[in-house]
Amino acid sequence: MNDTPKPSRSGAAVTDQDALDFHSRGRPGKLEITPTKPMATQRDLSLAYSPGVAVPVKAIAADPSLAFDYTTRGNLVAVISNGTAILGLGNLGPLASKPVMEGKAVLFKRFADVDSIDLEIDTEDVDAFVNSVRYLGPSFGGINLEDIKAPDCFVIESRLRELMDIPVFHDDQHGTAIIAVAGMINALHLTGRDIKTTRLVCNGAGAAGIACIELVKAMGMPSENVLLCDTKGVVYQGRTEGMNQWKSAHATPTDARTLEEAMKGADIFFGVSAKGALTGEMVRSMAPRPIIFAMANPDPEITPEEVAEVRDDAIMATGRSDYPNQVNNVLGFPYIFRGALDVRARTINEPMKIAAAKALAELAREDVPDEVAAAYQGVRPRFGPQYIIPVPFDPRLLSEIPAAVAQAAMDSGVAGKPIPDMAAYKLQLSARRDPIVGTLARIYERVRRNPKRVVFAEGEEEQVIRAAASFAAQKLGTAILIGREDIVRDTAAQAGIEIRDGIEIHNARLSKRNPDYIDNLYARLQRQGYLLRDCQRLINTDRNYFGATMVALGDADAMVTGVTRNYSTVLTDVRRVIDTRPGHRVIGVSIVLVRGRTVVVADTAVHDMPSGEELADIAEEAAGFARRLGYEPRVAMLAYSTFGQPEGERSRHVREAVQILDRRRVDFEFDGEMAADVALNPKAMAAYPFCRLSGPATVLVMPAFHSASISTKMMQELGGATVIGPLLVGLDKPVQILSLGARDSDIVNMAALAAFNVG
Repeated sequence: MNDTPKPSRSGAAVTDQDALDFHSRGRPGKLEITPTKPMATQRDLSLAYSPGVAVPVKAIAADPSLAFDYTTRGNLVAVISNGTAILGLGNLGPLASKPVMEGKAVLFKRFADVDSIDLEIDTEDVDAFVNSVRYLGPSFGGINLEDIKAPDCFVIESRLRELMDIPVFHDDQHGTAIIAVAGMINALHLTGRDIKTTRLVCNGAGAAGIACIELVKAMGMPSENVLLCDTKGVVYQGRTEGMNQWKSAHATPTDARTLEEAMKGADIFFGVSAKGALTGEMVRSMAPRPIIFAMANPDPEITPEEVAEVRDDAIMATGRSDYPNQVNNVLGFPYIFRGALDVRARTINEPMKIAAAKALAELAREDVPDEVAAAYQGVRPRFGPQYIIPVPFDPRLLSEIPAAVAQAAMDSGVAGKPIPDMAAYKLQLSARRDPIVGTLARIYERVRRNPKRVVFAEGEEEQVIRAAASFAAQKLGTAILIGREDIVRDTAAQAGIEIRDGIEIHNARLSKRNPDYIDNLYARLQRQGYLLRDCQRLINTDRNYFGATMVALGDADAMVTGVTRNYSTVLTDVRRVIDTRPGHRVIGVSIVLVRGRTVVVADTAVHDMPSGEELADIAEEAAGFARRLGYEPRVAMLAYSTFGQPEGERSRHVREAVQILDRRRVDFEFDGEMAADVALNPKAMAAYPFCRLSGPATVLVMPAFHSASISTKMMQELGGATVIGPLLVGLDKPVQILSLGARDSDIVNMAALAAFNVG
């Protein structure tokens, strides 16, 4: 039930002063508004405001649906509270709730790219609150209600849903319920239970408790199998003390009157109440393999340590980040609204909530990528009693949960704008978080249409096995792991990776092709000082030589390697086996994605201090690479100087390269020498009207390897750029070399690029 995702308890403790410093540092608070259109010229201002703004105004007046096309409404959610139930702190008022609401808005943006504004309403009167919010519909695509006490929250949400034609969602109710039910689905699976015969006790009859049991019943659990308890005991039929219409709707015919009596033989406990509400004796009285979700914050109804003292067969979840299976609302609300907004849903209904819960449950059963392990100090969660709920830093949440919600909205008839291509939508979702996805989407699709056999040379490494499994599962082709089969399978088993169809394991020493591979390598190296036994040793023991020879002789289509060795060493090995493509030059190329722009940078891996002739070759290779990716090359030959001022030693080589390209009559735009700002900024370029580039450069040719490497890494670390590469271009057969310790997702991307033969 905690909205703030944090790595596990091994992370540094957060002090009160840390929190105050965080919120006051720089601009106070956690939000700012940034324009999405340029505001640099008088024309920009005329378009943004008067007179240009009159045009979309009239268009929207004629067709209100156009507000989604011409304004922020389709991606804007209001986070609204009156501060009557702030976290676990109680009624501290609307102003005190503002840090929480700002935090909620930040999480919307961080996890689902949903823009959000917090609104704190200074009233505890339900009618006044409803009337304050109901008229905000034209401003927003959705309303997220937050930290409103029960039972007011029930009335407010219900009335606003009737009055407004956009989703209204009280996250304290439904967010907690969705995440808890997702965990429950997996706990039922692990314990072999059927939801129709399972008994659940929920302690806490506030917003979250009521929502939990409503969703559990909607999932198929019979009403008579659910007991609701509050501070007065069991909510049973005929009880009058402390009752209201929401509790009465879930009153059960039962003889149990206390929580202790209700817990006897229960299969599941949901706690949304208070610390200490559940005792060890109550846990002892539960059914075998009990499921205990103690979700009170900041301290659960019972701790995992206390449960372990009386039971060793329980599956537990809490609302805390320092225990496994955290019921964290951030797994729900950003993605639920993302899906609802993208289909312009009129409401968030039960089918959409159930779809979100099921999608979360299914995601927890999948193999976990490296990004998740990195966020949790290298500990890789695996589906089982200690991992039944996905963790907040799983990048797949953004592509899976909104898609499930959107599909449910369409199926249940509440979508105003159905999505015609769900596969393309998932790619768009992934690209919101990771710009690499958009760039690689076309390549992935083409590789799927023509799958390849790709060698994963370091096949005994866990992240390589994980990448191979992902490559095969995504139907990109056959993954060939080079390694000893027993070690590969043991490593996979320990990591929870299934060696499925589409994965082959080849032991270099035992391969029947060894004689041919040795003969091939010896023919290439015998006049470079290598004896036959040297080539035998290399093929038998060095996976790069074995794998590269597989590719050279056509037993595989491409190769990825480099996870355990430095780039230059691997490149030397590969070039002893695979020739340069006739008429080409081997170079390293990096793709830089930043602020919606894609730029190709070369040479980032091979040539240290290239001559003018080499720079001209690099420009041709990089231009061809850009075209293969679908970009029209406009090549800028970079230098410290711009068209002769100031003079520099490397500038002379760059000018020579331009002259050579002129003589070659190449079929792409190029010019230089020029500084980076002139190449990329139209205003700076305008000072040189003779410049032959028709617009900002799409390909940057660096004057030396060191400047290329430094600049791309600096952009990645300081400029927020995403860098793919360096990619190896110019070999006769496709091989891509990874960086040391590359993540599994990076390996899959490079394998796809190798299969596509981007080089």
